[in-house]
Amino acid sequence: MATEADFTAALFGEHPAAFAHIAEHTEADGTVVAAGFALWFRNFSTWTGKHGIYLEDLYVRPEMRGHGYGKALLAELARTCVERGYQRLEWSVLDWNRPSIDFYDSLGAVPMKGWTVYRLHGAALDGLGRGGS
Repeated sequence: MATEADFTAALFGEHPAAFAHIAEHTEADGTVVAAGFALWFRNFSTWTGKHGIYLEDLYVRPEMRGHGYGKALLAELARTCVERGYQRLEWSVLDWNRPSIDFYDSLGAVPMKGWTVYRLHGAALDGLGRGGS
């Protein structure tokens, strides 16, 4: 399980490996609260020969949804891609998460048909990493 120290090192260490954008909401009394965040890192495409952004997490607090914060966060990442010459903004979505899929579809995002996400973790990762099969 991730710890605060893990996030501090990854986001604010000497060589950050991940980046985050925070959407802020101002309450009626002037208090500013985090409405949501986008956590991302650079990826690379051998097809385009260019970097891109992989969006690891996009989260908007339930009570803040429907106010444009998710779209604003994605627009900021798209703007980063355009400004830096990155060719892609990619992310994964759980196949049962219909509200998110509908939202992404409304932005013009398209699912990558024919691709399946694979993951090595736990004992399988440890075994392969230590020279096992």
